[in-house]
Amino acid sequence: MNFLKLIRYQNLLMLAFMQLVFRYGFFKFQNIPLSLADWQYLLLVLSTVLLAAGGYVINNIFDQNTDNDNKPNNIIVGNSISEAKAYNIYVALNCVGVGIGFYLSNVIQKPGFAAIFILIAATLYLYATSLKQMVLIGNVIVALLLSFSVVIIGIFDLYPATYEGNQAQMAVIFSILLDYAIFTFFLNFIREIVKDLEDVKGDSNHGINTLPVAIGVNKTTKIVFALSFIPLIAILFYTYNYLFLLTYTTVYLLTFVTGPLLYFTIKTWSAKTKNDFHKLSLLLKWILLFGIISIGVITINMKYNA
Repeated sequence: MNFLKLIRYQNLLMLAFMQLVFRYGFFKFQNIPLSLADWQYLLLVLSTVLLAAGGYVINNIFDQNTDNDNKPNNIIVGNSISEAKAYNIYVALNCVGVGIGFYLSNVIQKPGFAAIFILIAATLYLYATSLKQMVLIGNVIVALLLSFSVVIIGIFDLYPATYEGNQAQMAVIFSILLDYAIFTFFLNFIREIVKDLEDVKGDSNHGINTLPVAIGVNKTTKIVFALSFIPLIAILFYTYNYLFLLTYTTVYLLTFVTGPLLYFTIKTWSAKTKNDFHKLSLLLKWILLFGIISIGVITINMKYNA
């Protein structure tokens, strides 16, 4: 159980679920060729999950001091798992994750794509060791990496199967994938700032220069309030212009994505305590989950509306 807590298994399950939803709730319904066999796609999911797990491990290693202030009851490294063992786990996770990436890159006959997996592992290491201490830079990096976990399935499953005859169809599908990646980026970017608000005390004590440390909790809260309108307005615009004729999809998005986002915006304005920010962070995670599930809802709605 300590190992599962170390790699933050709940987040990894959500990552894997997201990638599986796109494959089996969207791609499989589009009557298009796919580059990877089912078991190879599962390897792609496994690789991204392992690299993400490695990122969580190295982050826990370098966060030992701040976690003493922010999460004294949830400390794993240095408590139930030694730092040396944590480093061994980190190396093993990355070696297997990158190794799978090398294999898959050769499967699709794009060996240069293996560099993607190395770059992901390196970026996660840099984030844990230095980038997270820079105002907003760390937030942007994490949000970009999480959104890239959506894009990477297109790179490995769609792009190699694209040829002149299906280029237009593949471009549409890839553009939908990018729309979800942008949605994922904005929600995770906002969530990372909210998590910084939650951890402001420990970050301040240990010289980590997050946005709340730099400009204060009150101003940062108002920035989060303003930023929350971006995904809210974007989803309403997207629904009205592209999905409004899909009744079940529209109801789903209003109930499980737009409504909770509006609630998040309202609650952000008055949030002040660590507990307030923790609840807001958890709410954003649920909104992200329901947002990802919507691709399956849209696919089924279109299939049975036809």
